[in-house]
Amino acid sequence: MLYNIYMILPLIISNLLIVGSFIWKYNSLPTQIPLFYSLPWGEDQLGELWMLFFLPALMNGFVFLNNFLIAKYFSDQAMIKKIVNYLNIFLMIAFTVVFLKIIFLIS
Repeated sequence: MLYNIYMILPLIISNLLIVGSFIWKYNSLPTQIPLFYSLPWGEDQLGELWMLFFLPALMNGFVFLNNFLIAKYFSDQAMIKKIVNYLNIFLMIAFTVVFLKIIFLIS
């Protein structure tokens, strides 16, 4: 249980940063944003504004899934806990940076 408490604070900070930047830049965001960079240039790359929130939803889902798997299967293995802890921190930073980059590049 103590392991989950240490992961909640960075997750809350990451979520607050995402929500704060979205609220700050909301008025200058277009209705369609480029989300699908792997598709050919043009209309295919565009997605609706609400699709941007798949990024924080995926981030939260991965972090909670990792914490659940640690608590369920690896509760007594300190090395795996540390690896998953660093993986969660990496996921939080990566998803937050991608979200902020999209928000600040298109607004």
